[in-house]
Amino acid sequence: MINFIKNFRKDEDGAVTVDWVVLTAAVVGLGIAAVTTVRGGIDTAATTLTTDLGASMTSAAAVGD
Repeated sequence: MINFIKNFRKDEDGAVTVDWVVLTAAVVGLGIAAVTTVRGGIDTAATTLTTDLGASMTSAAAVGD
């Protein structure tokens, strides 16, 4: 039993897994922060694009008649 405990303490396989979990959590956190930062600008750009396309389609329909 003592040898099992000594071997368990020296084993570093789990440490690599913990490193990957922390790294993955950091990447996900940075991704969420980036999306939150640009979300307002993207919403504004999408609204402007929709409005401009609607106006262009109306103008094109009026010219085609």
